[in-house]
Amino acid sequence: MSIWLIPGVILIVLVTATIKRVPAYEVFVEGSKEGIQIAISLLPFLLGMMVSIAIFQASGAMDAALGLIKPLTSLFAIPEQILPLALIRPISGTAALSVTTELIRTFGPDSFVGQLASVMQGSTDTTLYIITVYFGAVGIRRMGDALKVGLLADLAGIIASIVIVIILFG
Repeated sequence: MSIWLIPGVILIVLVTATIKRVPAYEVFVEGSKEGIQIAISLLPFLLGMMVSIAIFQASGAMDAALGLIKPLTSLFAIPEQILPLALIRPISGTAALSVTTELIRTFGPDSFVGQLASVMQGSTDTTLYIITVYFGAVGIRRMGDALKVGLLADLAGIIASIVIVIILFG
């Protein structure tokens, strides 16, 4: 059945467009033009975000932040190997996926660290990327409260993933 799902949706869209006398191809082409314009307008925001991430990692700021967090996490017996993922996840999804992949490769998918990395990857989001791209796309310049709430939600996701994995997988 799943092999027919996408063609079925496309067929429903085309039949609906025909019934409502909407020129489906022309509307599709117009939407594609608009999509390209949006993608081009997002490039400066994406470039700025990528440069910022590279500077954050290359400057040693990430290592310094990890050094500050390690005493607190060792107090709660949280594996220090998970800290880079917790710190980079709100910044970059690609970098976080790379860290998660390396943790799973090193410790295995069934290890505590592998399970925690997987749950943390799914429980948090790339807040800074989302705010940069989506707020930039619609021209919002003041994003202070959204940033605070987004980072607070990431912190809640990180804490919840740690607690849930400890409870379920001990």
